[in-house]
Amino acid sequence: MIIVFLLLGFISLFADITYEGARSVLGAYLEYLEASIFIAGVISIGDLLNYFMRGISGFIAGYTRSSRVYWCLILLGYSINLFAVPLLAFVGKWELAFILVLIERMGKGLRSPVRDVILAEVTEGIGRGMGFGLHELMDQIGAILGPGFVAWSLYINGGDFRIAFKYLFIPASIAILLVIVAMSIYPRIHSVEIIPKNALRFRGFNKRYYLYIASMMFLSMGFIHWHVVSYYIEQLGIISKYLIASLYLVAMASDAITALPVGFLYDKIKLKILLITPLLPVLIILLFTSISIQTLFIMSIAWGILLGIYETVMRASIADLVEPGSRAYAYGLYGLVFGSSWTIGNVLIGILLNNKWKNYLIIYVIVVEIISFIILLKIVKEQEAASS
Repeated sequence: MIIVFLLLGFISLFADITYEGARSVLGAYLEYLEASIFIAGVISIGDLLNYFMRGISGFIAGYTRSSRVYWCLILLGYSINLFAVPLLAFVGKWELAFILVLIERMGKGLRSPVRDVILAEVTEGIGRGMGFGLHELMDQIGAILGPGFVAWSLYINGGDFRIAFKYLFIPASIAILLVIVAMSIYPRIHSVEIIPKNALRFRGFNKRYYLYIASMMFLSMGFIHWHVVSYYIEQLGIISKYLIASLYLVAMASDAITALPVGFLYDKIKLKILLITPLLPVLIILLFTSISIQTLFIMSIAWGILLGIYETVMRASIADLVEPGSRAYAYGLYGLVFGSSWTIGNVLIGILLNNKWKNYLIIYVIVVEIISFIILLKIVKEQEAASS
């Protein structure tokens, strides 16, 4: 299982080099293609499709109870997710770039919940929080290398986005080869086959699970998307293009540094570690709207910390809140809710920024994060009462 765990980590590493490298400058690329800031906000609908496809993938996987289906969803998802990225080099209109982003996000959605089911299975021996933390660390090494690679490419090629996107074909190909290797050495997923096939099951979805996804829904509504961040910075013209990618690199480095400590703390104190998360979107939006090189740097660190907690603790929590046979469904439903709310929130954020209503934007973020915190606090108290 350790070999499979490591393979999943390296797959994520090379995948992140590919799509996180592109995402670091995607908002700036849209501005270059003459899209509006509203489009930079609306393009987060790609993440809605990502999470919608997680719902579809989770329910297909949960219904079929087939290891072969799980691996097919992973291979197909990674192929779509990764090879859509280099194609950005060949578009001349923002509408075509928009379509490719949607396709790329749909591919990511197809493979994510089933990948997390396998990850939850192979990390049982080392502690789920620590296991997801180690995986996220490897993931974020790629997320650091990707923006760094793109920043280097933009620097040496005079800010040519297209050349940078073409280079990303290399890590995409490596990731797909590693998926094939993992599939060949771990063809059977044990937790997938513990209940009869074609048995739609929602047993194990308790009150705390539904409260949990409600809290994460409100949290995501105040979490500004990097597409909006990079677009707005490019529009203001206060820093060079390669520095926009460098800011994303800082965010990814912060994510990587966060992953292991929060994973360790989750194994010790469980959901209590999440109580800090609603504070971070408020801090991020306050720093972002201040607009200076110094505050943007600190904002990038906070943005990466929040993403690190999400990718480590929030994913590990799902596996602990439901029974093993229901995990594919649980990840799928959670992804669908989170993606919908994140998209809606960023459309609103884009509108408020476009109309220069920064004060209203700050109030909006504070309100949704207070609601998220209240629900999280309720879950923690109920968890403590149940364990006492």
